[in-house]
This record gives sequence, C-alpha cells and structure tokens, in this order.
Amino acid sequence: MMASMSDSTAQGTTAQGTTAQGTTNRSTTPTSSAFTEHIQSGWAEREATTPAPRAAAAPAAERRARLSAMHPGVRLVVPAGSLKVRSNDTDYPFRAHADFTYLTGWGSDAEPDSVLVLEPVRADDGGGHEATLYFRGPAGRGTTEFYANPAIGEFWVGPRPSLAHVAADLGVATADLADLDAALAADGPALVVSGADPLVEARVQGANPDGDVLARDLSELRLVKDAWEIAEVQAAVDATARGFDDVIADLAAATRHERGERVVEGAFHRRARLDGNAVGYDTIAASGHHACYLHWTRNDGQVREGDLILLDAGVEVDSLYTADITRTLPISGSFTEVQRRVYDAVVEAADAAFAVVRPGIVFKEVHAAAMEVIARRTAEWGLLPITAEQSLEPDQQLHRRWMVHGTSHHLGLDVHDCAAARRDFYHDGVVREGMVFTIEPGLYFQADDLTVPEELRGIGIRIEDDIVVTADGARNLSSAIPRTADQVEAWMREVRAR
Repeated sequence: MMASMSDSTAQGTTAQGTTAQGTTNRSTTPTSSAFTEHIQSGWAEREATTPAPRAAAAPAAERRARLSAMHPGVRLVVPAGSLKVRSNDTDYPFRAHADFTYLTGWGSDAEPDSVLVLEPVRADDGGGHEATLYFRGPAGRGTTEFYANPAIGEFWVGPRPSLAHVAADLGVATADLADLDAALAADGPALVVSGADPLVEARVQGANPDGDVLARDLSELRLVKDAWEIAEVQAAVDATARGFDDVIADLAAATRHERGERVVEGAFHRRARLDGNAVGYDTIAASGHHACYLHWTRNDGQVREGDLILLDAGVEVDSLYTADITRTLPISGSFTEVQRRVYDAVVEAADAAFAVVRPGIVFKEVHAAAMEVIARRTAEWGLLPITAEQSLEPDQQLHRRWMVHGTSHHLGLDVHDCAAARRDFYHDGVVREGMVFTIEPGLYFQADDLTVPEELRGIGIRIEDDIVVTADGARNLSSAIPRTADQVEAWMREVRAR
C-alpha cells in the first residue's frame, strides 16, 4: 500500500469525528504558498447530478416511520460509525452500522462519520419525526483537506457526493456534518444507538436513561424482513452459489498447495468482490479435521484427496445484506461410506428442522426438531451411553457433545442479525412471516475424541441453508445449491467438466 505522506495531524479524532492518520513524522507534502496555489487551481468543474431515488429509499422511509411511531417526542440518533484502525495509519474498509443502513438505505457507498437524526415534530404540527442525514460533503479543491488529509481527502480516497445528490438518492433531507453539534445539543429527551460511534454518543446529553432501548427496538423491527430485504438476501445467496462453483473448480489447485484452504478462501473472496461488496464474514474453509472446529478461519491447512472440506461462506451485496451458506464437499468428488452416513444424518436433521417452520411456532422449536434427529442417530450408532429419549432431557443433552452450536440464527444486514433483540423476541419468540434465518445442523467428531470409533474421528459436517418464513411454511432461498450427497457428487462432476 502506498505510504500516506501528508501533513495531516497526529492520529486522533476531531470534534466532527474526522480520523486523521499519524504521518507527520514522514510527511513530504510541500507547504509552500507556490505549491498550495498550484495544487488548488486548474481543476475542471465536476458535473452535478441528481439521481432518481434508489430502490432502498422507499422501504427505508417506511422503517423510519415505524420507528418514529414507537418513540413520539424523542430525538433519535443513529450514527453510521467511523473508520477503524487496522494497523497504525491504515484503516479497515468502512462499513456503516447495520441500524444506520436499515434506516437510510445507504449501503457500501455510505460515508464514514455520517449520522441520521430523527427530530420530533410537535403534536400540533402533525407529530412524528423529521429525518435529517448529516454527512461530510465535498471539501472542494480550495482546501488543504483535499490533498493533505489521507484519511478523508478526496485526492486520496476519491470524491464525496454532494448534499443534494444524497438527498435525491436516498429520499431524505441532508445537512453538512458541521451542523451536527447544534442538532445534538437541542433540548428534550434523546436516544442514540450505543457503540456505533462513541464520540457522537457522548455528545448527546442525557441520552439513553434506560439503556440502549433504540438498538433493541431496531433489532426487533429487523426480525421481520420486507420484500425488498428478502430480494437482497436472495441476491446474496445467488452470488454465494456462484462462489461455491468457483471453489469446486479450484479444488484441484487447492490440493497442490500446502495451504490449500487459502486457495479455497481466495476463490470465494474473488467472487464476493466481483458480484458483491465483500464477504459477509470471515470465510471458513476447513479441510479434514479442521472441519470439527466450528469457527476455523485460519484456513492455513492442506486440502487432501479423500478428506472432506467444510465451506461456510457468504457474499455481502452492496446493500450490505449477506448470505450465510455451508456445504461440506468430498474433495475427491465422492463420499466414502462412513462420510455419507454422517452426511445423510445431517441432511435428515436439516430437513426435520425445515419441516416445522411456519408462522406461529416458537423459534427454538426449529433447533429442537434438528436435535431429535441428532440424538436418535448418535444413539443408533452406539455413541450415547443412554437412550436418545433420555439424552433429549434438559438435564442430559449428551448428544450435544457432537453439535454444541444452535441450529438457527436470524440473517440480514448482519450475519448474526438482530443481536440486540430480547430473548423473548428471539430464541423464545414467535416465528412470523417474513423472518429470514439459517438452518444449520452439523456433526463434529474431533480427531482426538475417544468416545467415537476411529473411523468417525476427524469428520466434521455442516449443512446450512438460508430460509424465509412464508404465510403457511417456509421457502429455502438456497435450494438451488445442491445439498444431498447424491446432488453434491453430481454437482462436483458437472462443475469439473466445464
């Protein structure tokens, strides 16, 4: 990466949230008046554009209206967040806070340090809230920021959109970030999403007297997806399917590299960047016994013929909605008898969980259905010292040794979506039409597990699909990605024959 040679201030954050990178000890930027005059002149005028509202604008406005109705008379502050340091003067790619994206529709192109403020309107003026999006507009070539600030200067990171452009694009009133202090200092009760931007949070006096109610309410609103959101998750799933094809096509190359798991990871990452914004989370490319480690993201192992590889990956599209899919593939293209036996049990558990999904059930019933299969199969294989029925008792749960994770989690703007929702709305909540969540049972027999026969040791299998709850059941958004053992083997033959 090119060094950020500038005359920016030492690393820190200004009153308006601008992160300046610490490069003063190696800056070579000229400071003479002659240079300043030269670099600030001779630029063509940029053409002003007024786009039509993006597809996300209308559903975002509806969400703001629902949130407004929940908090009459209260100022609501939702920050996008700021750049986060990766190493010294280099930052991670910016990704806006999910609640901010949910309420604005501003996805991968959102500007750091932006803040959405919903200002309450007096009841005699109609009530509700007026939304204003505060962000850092273009600085202009006549400023030193333009060429001398590597964190936000447009010479460094590219041009920023105008206030008018964003207002038209998102269908919301805009204001310059310099005006934010006045909006935050106004009298009256206020709520702010905690943790999104601590500096903004600290400037909202007296906010959140009862804790982070706003994040909780937004998580609970986000539990049910609208039609636009479901379409975005479907687009992410479809891109993920193409990424899985890419991985299968590169498996032979992966077997020839001592870090073949990274060949797999790289193949998927390429697709995520081509067809989306990025990966929705760190890819798990776990070959052989690494598949028994539930969040294996080191991906530094070999990929060997005869083993399985567990690929847990998802493309995040530009709206920031993500897929979350897992398939377990036989690297040779065919399952062994033992691998297929375990694989078929996991498919059976996934099918059992899917079969119970419908509006009105309790979310935790999905997990319970999968666990009945896992308990029954592990008992049949002689792995349990008690019966399946006994193991399913709350004070036993011995079958969970080989599947310690849950079967489902909500999915959307975050891979583990709606995290601030109360347990009564999530784990113990009633399933509703429009909810999007995963079904992902697995069996993991670690290489040193002496409670299972040697033939099972080192086998880890998970199958994960993304589903949406319909009026009378559920639809598998990832059904186009092969999932049974026979389908997977045929899929691998077809991709390799291309």
